Amino acid sequence: MTGPLATTPCTLPLVEVCITEFDLACLSATGAVFDRLLALHPAQVVVDLSGCRHIDAAAIGLLLDVHRRLARADGVLSVRNPNPRIRRILHTARLDQILPVVESASSSPPGTPTGPEPASTPPALVAHGRASVRAPH
Repeated sequence: MTGPLATTPCTLPLVEVCITEFDLACLSATGAVFDRLLALHPAQVVVDLSGCRHIDAAAIGLLLDVHRRLARADGVLSVRNPNPRIRRILHTARLDQILPVVESASSSPPGTPTGPEPASTPPALVAHGRASVRAPH
């Protein structure tokens, strides 16, 4: 007998993923990285597309899948720094109405102090990592 699905509490406040290639050719490997990432139960995932030149329909489908999976666990997916062409693609696909698409003027990761913090403010907890995804040729 099975009962209602219990939600697992988020264990990481923030995970950032930088993607440079995001199309059908590398979708399997990228999907595997997202599977492993989501197993960590992050509260927020930021997909940085600043180094990505192209995104296709398969990649948009993967972003929607990751968004749905995160939303079920009360997490949030956002896209950061897409180039103007990718921003138009996201707008045309109406993905910008589902996911926050943000521009960041700073190249320093979130949680990195930019000046002196008041002593009463605890430091932000941020998980940083890098995954290299290469499609088999």
